[in-house]
Amino acid sequence: MDLVQRWRVITAFALVGAATQLVWLTYAPVTTVAAQHFGVSESAVGWLANMFPLLYVVLAVPAGIALDRWFRPSLIAGAVLTAVGAALRLLDGGFAMVLIGQTVVAVAQPLVLNAITGIAGHYLDEKDRATGIAVGTASTFAGMAAAFVLGAALPAPSQLTTLTAVGTIFALVAAIVLTVELMRAGTGPTPRTVTSLATLRTAVGDRYVRRLCVAVFLPFGTFVALATYGQALLEPAGVSADTASIVLLVNVLAGVVGCAVIPVAVLRRGVELRAVMVGLTASAAACLLVALAPGLATGLLAFVLIGMTLLPALPIVLAMAERHTGAAEGTAAGLIWMTGNLGGLVVAGLTGLLVDRPSLAFTLCAVATILGVPLALRLRHDGALAPIQRSGISPAR
Repeated sequence: MDLVQRWRVITAFALVGAATQLVWLTYAPVTTVAAQHFGVSESAVGWLANMFPLLYVVLAVPAGIALDRWFRPSLIAGAVLTAVGAALRLLDGGFAMVLIGQTVVAVAQPLVLNAITGIAGHYLDEKDRATGIAVGTASTFAGMAAAFVLGAALPAPSQLTTLTAVGTIFALVAAIVLTVELMRAGTGPTPRTVTSLATLRTAVGDRYVRRLCVAVFLPFGTFVALATYGQALLEPAGVSADTASIVLLVNVLAGVVGCAVIPVAVLRRGVELRAVMVGLTASAAACLLVALAPGLATGLLAFVLIGMTLLPALPIVLAMAERHTGAAEGTAAGLIWMTGNLGGLVVAGLTGLLVDRPSLAFTLCAVATILGVPLALRLRHDGALAPIQRSGISPAR
């Protein structure tokens, strides 16, 4: 397989990764309009997005095991289910069918996101895998940004069907492109075939993987909390809803840039832990800044800093897991995503209780983020980047 074909596979995967996030957040920027259109409450519309982290917690590990055992068919299934779920939302224009479609996509999402490390491990050489993981992760944040942009461009009730259709077409095209590229490329230059029990035992039983999961629990939760309640938390400081939406969009765009650039440089220099700790410290300081001095300027600065420093920690951690676990990479990635989504539910839940006291809410996010630093420090004692051998699964490099 030549270099161009390898990167065509990665690019096709990035399209599907973006599609999962675009479909996930289709209705988030237009919650009020969607509620009026479907004749339901805003809380009901919120569940069109909230079900994704909940189902991810349940399905992350099974999806990771499936990817470790049957990587290519599992990833194709994830891409196809994303397109099918997106298309179901257009069948009758009612809320029930939209809910069913979103549920199908939520089931598919772990099969796609857990494959970020696997797609790089299967189709790229060792020297290019950090870049592949960075591209895959950045594509998910690009999908989030696209959802916000489309929501701003098509905000009217009469445009809701068009908004849904755009995401559906993108998901369909992405699924077709990825399926074609995967079929052309075959299993990849470094196929891994292991048993489900072996991958689960390897990932769960390894202390380094467990500590990676613990390290991302609270910081991941901070991002979810700020993405969920950022607008409400900035409003008391005189930041309008429209302006807050721009701030959140800039936050995600900063994350796209950060994820595409920072992990590659960090992993090539072997300073992963140092970069993660610097990012967590900077993000905690940003949360504390807006807690002490709320306003548009400080809010914009804080959210840009969080996007540039906190979000790149995710591809760095995923790359660390991929290097360490070898053939159990899908299950390990599933555990990390599952733990991060659990952290999102916890930190966002607590932040929601403090939504009327934004200073306390931002302080909570600062504390949750800085607690990741001592947890990350514990990784230094675990032979961080040496691939595991004791489980009997070879890294197959």
